[in-house]
Amino acid sequence: MSQAAPSIVIIDYGSGNLRSAEKAFAHAASQTANPASVLVSGDPAHLRQAEHIVLPGVGAFGDCATGLRAIDGMVEALTERVLKDAKPFLGICVGMQLMCQTGVERARDGQPHQGLGWFDAEVRDLSVPAPLKVPHMGWNEIDARPLDKDGATKNSADKVIAPLHGQDVYFVHGFAAQALSEEGAQDIAAVTDYGGPVTAIMAHDNYIGVQFHPEKSQAAGLAFIQRFLEWRA
Repeated sequence: MSQAAPSIVIIDYGSGNLRSAEKAFAHAASQTANPASVLVSGDPAHLRQAEHIVLPGVGAFGDCATGLRAIDGMVEALTERVLKDAKPFLGICVGMQLMCQTGVERARDGQPHQGLGWFDAEVRDLSVPAPLKVPHMGWNEIDARPLDKDGATKNSADKVIAPLHGQDVYFVHGFAAQALSEEGAQDIAAVTDYGGPVTAIMAHDNYIGVQFHPEKSQAAGLAFIQRFLEWRA
């Protein structure tokens, strides 16, 4: 009896229409050596069977954080599968922002919303000089930075991220991650230029967050998704 292909779970927590993401991941999966099934699900039990986990996000940081935590057992399943079991994880747009400590979007009484805290960074308003506009919307170039900056250790996420260097990908966002410490700064794997450097990718061990939308980034995005699905952190 042949072994079932490992699954890819795209988490559905009410953050928007996930059809385009599902189609992009299914197409990329079909190009891998061991094609896996793609499941869009809000059931934490499915995460415990997944080999690759994707957290998308459309909307405000606080709303998305509330929606994720509203699913009983979801944050616990994420913590177990990503931090403990070290399964490859990808956060997209607000999904990446939720990987940070806090987010100030629509903060109440000056208190920022709490994220998952996997990156030591805060998601703040995107401040750009005129005539640039917010939100940052459209195609922009990726400037990838090796994660093994001191040459002492090799982070395997580099092979997923590095081929994006110099390529254009699609952004839609009005907030961006800013490191809160040297540790957080070391997790910035790529930036884009929009009136100055803006965090485009963060990565640490087995998890990657991207501010852009790979599912909307045509060939460059699909190739990135395929590399992620072939990644064994």
